Amino acid sequence: MVKINVVVIIMKRIELLSPVGNKDMLYQAIHNGADAVYLAGVNYGARKYSNNFTNDELVEAIKYSHLYGVKVYVTVNTIIYENEINDFIKYIEFLYVNGVDALIIQDIGMISMIRKRFPDIELHASTQCHNHNKEGIQLLKELGCSRVVMAREMSLDEINNLDVDIEKEVFVYGALCVCYSGCCLFSSLNGGRSGNRGECVGSCRLPYKLIQDDKEVLLKDKYLLSTKDLNTLSKLKDILDSNIDSLKIEGRMKSPVYVGYVTRLYRLLIDKYYNHEDMVLTDGEIINLKKIFNREFTEGYLFKSKDIMNIKTPNHQGIEIGKVISANKKFITIELKDYLSQNDGIRFKNADKGMIVNKLYNKKFLLVNSVDKFNICMIPNKIGLRDKDVVLKTIDYKLENDISNYIEKKIDISFKINLSIGKSMKLEVSDGANELVVEGSVVEKAKTREVNVSDIEKALLKLGNTPYNLIKLEINKDDNIFVNLKDINILRRMAVDRLNNKRMRRDIDIKINNNYEEIFVEKDNLYYINALVRNEEQLKCCIDNDINNIYVSDYDLYNKYKNYNNIYYRVSRVNSDYIDFNNSNLLVGELGSVYKYKDNNNIVGDYYLNVANSKGIKLLNSLGVNRVTLSVELSDDKIKDIMNNNYNVELIIYGRLELMVTKYCPLKKCLNYCDKCKNSKDKFYFEDRLGKRYPIIHDKCITHIMHNSNINNIDNINYYKELGINNYRLEFFDENYNEVKRYIQKVKNML
Repeated sequence: MVKINVVVIIMKRIELLSPVGNKDMLYQAIHNGADAVYLAGVNYGARKYSNNFTNDELVEAIKYSHLYGVKVYVTVNTIIYENEINDFIKYIEFLYVNGVDALIIQDIGMISMIRKRFPDIELHASTQCHNHNKEGIQLLKELGCSRVVMAREMSLDEINNLDVDIEKEVFVYGALCVCYSGCCLFSSLNGGRSGNRGECVGSCRLPYKLIQDDKEVLLKDKYLLSTKDLNTLSKLKDILDSNIDSLKIEGRMKSPVYVGYVTRLYRLLIDKYYNHEDMVLTDGEIINLKKIFNREFTEGYLFKSKDIMNIKTPNHQGIEIGKVISANKKFITIELKDYLSQNDGIRFKNADKGMIVNKLYNKKFLLVNSVDKFNICMIPNKIGLRDKDVVLKTIDYKLENDISNYIEKKIDISFKINLSIGKSMKLEVSDGANELVVEGSVVEKAKTREVNVSDIEKALLKLGNTPYNLIKLEINKDDNIFVNLKDINILRRMAVDRLNNKRMRRDIDIKINNNYEEIFVEKDNLYYINALVRNEEQLKCCIDNDINNIYVSDYDLYNKYKNYNNIYYRVSRVNSDYIDFNNSNLLVGELGSVYKYKDNNNIVGDYYLNVANSKGIKLLNSLGVNRVTLSVELSDDKIKDIMNNNYNVELIIYGRLELMVTKYCPLKKCLNYCDKCKNSKDKFYFEDRLGKRYPIIHDKCITHIMHNSNINNIDNINYYKELGINNYRLEFFDENYNEVKRYIQKVKNML
């Protein structure tokens, strides 16, 4: 007899993950085919100005999602301040015991603490962790994350070549950040609302001038940091063929209609892929996407697109539906190439003004509900339009109503009922994953009329207001029986209730560990003045004035002076190919560099690591980071909260800070500057509406945008000394020798 080993390979289906900012969005996501949703509570989510969910609403959202077999990931992806830690951990415990499927998290200190305290909870490293290389992702895996949300700047090829055994999630649709996520300080340092705290004001969507030296060099298009919207539907097969595990739609601050329709189209194409059908959308479906929301579309860095930006406008573009052929004080006359309906939203492209169509007239000047394409219509001139213009439809009232009236998702179940005389009725129910049995009244022998099969069947099929669809019914009965149909109805309702409870309740073996050890590197009692320099003149001044530690951002300059034992190289915060260092002094600002260099180098953590609490300090210390620079977003009070121990931290007290680091090069986009870039001494700036200028540093196609002015907290040193801080950094930008010397001397006098 020949023994045959049969190997069955089960294809893992990719997850469709939809954004949820309120209950209506939750229903749209679930009933249009999401496998999982991500949402936030009132605090600690990176979309603070979304409606979000109270704790009671979170519990209901988790139950409702689980009822339909949909996972729930809660975003806690902000940096956490010291005085919030206790409340934060209580919140995490609340989510854990209520069955949340995973947490999406940014703060590295909280990642470490949660893993120690709740060893079984699933953690997803937010894109705010700046997940752009293998080394950083490997570190997050070792810290206990089961999934990473990849940086939007990574290509599909780069993701496929990552050989870290961890789930990979990518954004496939929606708004793009121009800055690497977790690296943007523009909103925080300009407007006091931190993107790392979910409060981003959208500085990238504002107009800027491009200044070369002192001359404006781009006169037409002003939205120089505004991206198009990501749309990968046309490339979805390539993504599904990859090693990616989850497809993420952006949009917790968009409308329920947006969530529902985008989810529906991705669900449609994903199902076609697994059914080996052509993955195509109709022209109408593509037009509908544009109507719902678009800033023009791009396939993004995921597919190495060179067409990322829409520097003409940051607004929703809709679709073009006609042109203004005349306008007077009372009416605007439009020649349509697509239909227009009452309650539609329109925008006049050149005037950049919009309105809701409350009253609509046909060419006979009759008030109507709708005018078909290729016809003339008139609307009241409520906006004072004077010139001919292009008309865009930005809200399609009929379309939004159609999408709002979704078909509720149904769950296939089977019933098996056993009716034997003298025994209790038994109803077995199965949804394919869960099986249960309920019992009812005793079956009797019929005295007159027996209950027939059709009566039983009719009673069991009454599932109209439930989420279930009966696909299989088996009735096993004795002859000549009698049961009260009312009792069968009770049995059916009991079975449905118990199945609901079983589906909604995620069985968890709650494990909470309150005993774990934390260590940290203690500081000494000396004071240190450290400095970041960008050129040799600044470096020489620091050496001449006995600066304790000097951070050099220019690699060639570092190599020239690296034999000085107090010279550090500031490693780039965007890395794919690392320089090999051994027994070197390094200033590192991203997790990959921590992982790469921690074992055989002397490393200091830069402010780019967003450390805002003692748990982050302790984690980095445990990974070999000897000194940690505190986040520049911390107020003096927040710093005071941290410094209740002898932590070896560094504080930036003077300098021009970096607001953004981006893969997008405005000089290439606007000026085709590549041939001149390497040897150019031109100085470039963004200038905002208030005349503030933000220097642009271009480095190997990575763009760094600096603050328009320096911070200066040197006069606060005595306060910081009382807190126990003994490392103070000066960050120099374009200061000359004498200016550098003056600042150094001022700090020395304070210390």
